[in-house]
Amino acid sequence: MKKLISAFGGLFLIISCLSAQQSDPTLMKINGKNIPLSEFEYIYNKNNSNNNLDKKTLDEYVDLFVNFKLKVEEAIAQGMDTTEAFRSELGQYRSQLAEPYLTDNKANEALLKEAYDRKKNEVEVRHILIKIPEKGTAADTLQAYNKALNIFKRASKEDFEKLARETSEDPSVEKNGGYVGWISALRTPYAFENMAYNTAVGTVSKPVRTFLGYHLIKVLNKRESLGDIHVAHIALLNNPNDTNNNAAVKSKIDSLYQRILAGDDFGKLATQYSQDQGSARQNGELPWFGSGQMVPEFENAAYALQKTGDFSKPILSPYGWHIIKLMEKKPIGSPDDLKAELEGRIKQDERLLITGDTFSASLKKEYNFQEDNSALKAYYALVDKFAPNDSLFAIEAKKMNKPLFSFADKQITQQDFSNFLISSAATYRGLRCDFIDSSYKTFVSNQIKDYEHSQLDKKYPEYRNLMQEYHDGILLFEVSNKEVWDKASRDTEGMAKYFDKNRSEYAWQKPHYKGRVIYCKDKQTLKSAKSIVNKANNDSIDKYLRERLNDSIQYVKIEKGLWTEGENKAVDALAFKKGKYEPTKDYPYSFVTGKILTTGPETYTDVRGVVTADYQDYLEKEWITALRKKYPVEIDENVLKTVKKN
Repeated sequence: MKKLISAFGGLFLIISCLSAQQSDPTLMKINGKNIPLSEFEYIYNKNNSNNNLDKKTLDEYVDLFVNFKLKVEEAIAQGMDTTEAFRSELGQYRSQLAEPYLTDNKANEALLKEAYDRKKNEVEVRHILIKIPEKGTAADTLQAYNKALNIFKRASKEDFEKLARETSEDPSVEKNGGYVGWISALRTPYAFENMAYNTAVGTVSKPVRTFLGYHLIKVLNKRESLGDIHVAHIALLNNPNDTNNNAAVKSKIDSLYQRILAGDDFGKLATQYSQDQGSARQNGELPWFGSGQMVPEFENAAYALQKTGDFSKPILSPYGWHIIKLMEKKPIGSPDDLKAELEGRIKQDERLLITGDTFSASLKKEYNFQEDNSALKAYYALVDKFAPNDSLFAIEAKKMNKPLFSFADKQITQQDFSNFLISSAATYRGLRCDFIDSSYKTFVSNQIKDYEHSQLDKKYPEYRNLMQEYHDGILLFEVSNKEVWDKASRDTEGMAKYFDKNRSEYAWQKPHYKGRVIYCKDKQTLKSAKSIVNKANNDSIDKYLRERLNDSIQYVKIEKGLWTEGENKAVDALAFKKGKYEPTKDYPYSFVTGKILTTGPETYTDVRGVVTADYQDYLEKEWITALRKKYPVEIDENVLKTVKKN
């Protein structure tokens, strides 16, 4: 069943939405329950690719459909639709099927295209960060913004790197002067990325807010993507507090470089000497990376290598000395190549909030969403007094119970939102007002999407039909397994009676040998094996042979089966007395024990697979007959004549 999810994932996205009010007459009643024409047409068209509507085919399919629905009705009568297992499985399908209906697909496609276009280009940037205090207030945010704005004014007149070293609150600024390096899509917070790509080379952006605080971004350069690169390296780490040792490190890396020039194997040297333990175990090989993912000194040296197998001179990074070997370069892939990767990363990125916002906005309009801003402002006043994870916040929030917003036929109160906030308080991070903002947005989105989920059956016939198909399919499997498949395999007495009654159906044209071929390692084993066979019951022969003759060495080997001439050389020679059998070196002695059946099998076990399948068919027919007597079926022939073939 799960495979059906992917098979029909694209189907219901391209089928046009039909009006829920469209006429959908009842085609049939089964046990008093109405089956609409649309449900039958959906199943019929899905399982019949022939574009012509053949009456004979249609009548035959009506019978199949009725049988199918009768089995589902029996499953319901037996309570199979009330089990936890059924509800859980159907719930999983419902969630998967609903997902495409609960997102803004156009916005998703736009974000995907934007991400790919940006992957094709890279931006070199420096930045200045002004932090907002952890769990700060709205006043802290305003103070940080004003500080960033003042620095922005200075940036038009002063050297940006010098200004960064003086004012930036990024902990790494002392080492890098605010230099971030080359970035592309999905490497930085989305707001930072947007501002970087939309700022001209040589200019400084206005303050832009991320979860870290406010940034001023200076765009140093732009270029086409360099693609991805795969390198190996030998790394010797520096100790910032030991100048003498660092000189020794430089001497050692120079020595290794000379050995590489002389032809020593790079991978072996990396394994033996590199102090990057993770890559050393892989002959120095690092995972594939793109620009902006390594420190600039390492990245620049790596991309400067031109041919596979080229290696760099020793280069110094903030971590120490490296010799880099180029393994492979590859340009950025096509949109199709990167689609799955980009979609996965977008789902884990703050971009996902954009599609949620646009989808919620469309639903708000559709369902006449109305909100009371004064009721929402009360939370901002409360959070100025108490942090969201403060017990006093919870106490005061629970006292609120004014209407907060409404849509469709639902009204949501402050009490509902308060409960959501209290349950989310453990995740509280950052500014108090931001927590209210993001929580309210999530709460509204959840409420309206939950409502939309409940309306999918009414709004989208293709979704309703798929859900009905999964609902019935799960029940059909369970009830058929109980009444036919599993029952047939367990009912050995019934199967034996069925076989005896229909024995002539299983007659065969060629004689079959039923028994064993017993292979022995030596003459003594052969003698002992024949003695056991002569004395033991047929059902015990295998057990006695193995227990009494085999120990740590397998002295006897047994083949048990049903063979016709030509299927087993030993049987041909020893039972049918035809042909010649050449024993193996390990088992030079052999004999057979059994009988030749000339006209047909002795018992149903001789043809168990065929009899089981036939017995299942028999049980199925008997079951259908009983169900048709148990549950009344009414078909409207006039409605049946209106069935359309798509």
